[in-house]
Amino acid sequence: MSDAVSRFDNIRPFRDEEVPAVLNRIIADDELAAVLVRFRLPWLPAWSHGLLAPLVRAVLRAKTKSVRDVRGFQTIVESYMQHMVSSTTTALTVSGLEKLDKRQAYVFVSNHRDIAMDPAFMNWVLWHNGMDTVRIAIGDNLLSKPFVSDLMRLNKSFLVQRGETAPKKIYAALKQLSAYIHFSVMEEKSSIWIAQREGRAKDGVDRTEEAIIKMFAMSKPKEQALADFVRELNIVPVSISYEWDPCDLAKARELQQKAALGSYQKETHEDVQSIAMGIAGSKGRVHVSFGDVLRGNYASTEAVAEEIDRQILANYVCFPSNYLAAEQLGWDVSGTYGFPARPFHGANVAAEKALFQQRMAQCPESDLPYWLAMYANPVKNACSK
Repeated sequence: MSDAVSRFDNIRPFRDEEVPAVLNRIIADDELAAVLVRFRLPWLPAWSHGLLAPLVRAVLRAKTKSVRDVRGFQTIVESYMQHMVSSTTTALTVSGLEKLDKRQAYVFVSNHRDIAMDPAFMNWVLWHNGMDTVRIAIGDNLLSKPFVSDLMRLNKSFLVQRGETAPKKIYAALKQLSAYIHFSVMEEKSSIWIAQREGRAKDGVDRTEEAIIKMFAMSKPKEQALADFVRELNIVPVSISYEWDPCDLAKARELQQKAALGSYQKETHEDVQSIAMGIAGSKGRVHVSFGDVLRGNYASTEAVAEEIDRQILANYVCFPSNYLAAEQLGWDVSGTYGFPARPFHGANVAAEKALFQQRMAQCPESDLPYWLAMYANPVKNACSK
């Protein structure tokens, strides 16, 4: 292995030759076995979980016995994604794929609503349209359990190190991350997915953090113009729109506590619970929209962030849930919803309104303003005409 590759060993996804050993480690993990028993057989008492661990391991070994590389593992993931799509969405649509060249590697920068499902839905539509899946940027703070880290890195995730506190170490981690993204696209011809911001947009406001673009540019040679470097990376803005957010109640509670108390303290492994909730929860209609590759003469990282924002908001698809929330807040709104787009009229969405009221009734009154704003903000920022 070359030094150029090995310098990323602490953050990169697993390679094909590492897959068998990692799978053996995952299958032997007692905590994963217990999690799977709770997920598939939730009615069983806790004392029985350990007794069923050998059976779980036997099933996992049978399902993975033919897996020898990353694509083989992703083929198994695809079968579970198929079940997830059919059971938790009412429609999954896509636009903009014709703008992509299957021979090119890209840096996909998307809005961020769900920890696991944002890149998963994008990967799904790429896979089913004959394109390679992407390498996924994920914060190491989300991987509090070893088996979660192993599963994510098997699925082509690479680590964004967020635990450093010393300025020199923070700088070194960002420099390495920037170099890895550039190396992946330019040398290994493997596309990247990264969120436009650190952390999910819990309030429904999609804005690119300029720090993300500055991190990209840490790999730019001093003599190279920023616009040339951006063109080299093939940056593509991606809009991911959900009719329903499986984590909406949890997000509203967090926002309410931050407003009332000034801070919010996460519970142990709360991010892992959010990942599970996002996978299993109802999402309604979902749309993935690919924008245009950035080719402008950008003079600053701020200008790059602004163009990403412009495209993400322009390509965002609102749903009745967004307009109904806006109406509940007393906003005077009009626009289009769904894909293909159609004019929004309250009289035409009676079924959606009944479901909206059912979901709204589940939200505690103290959290309701934040719950409504989460759904309404895209109307104001992206969908109103």
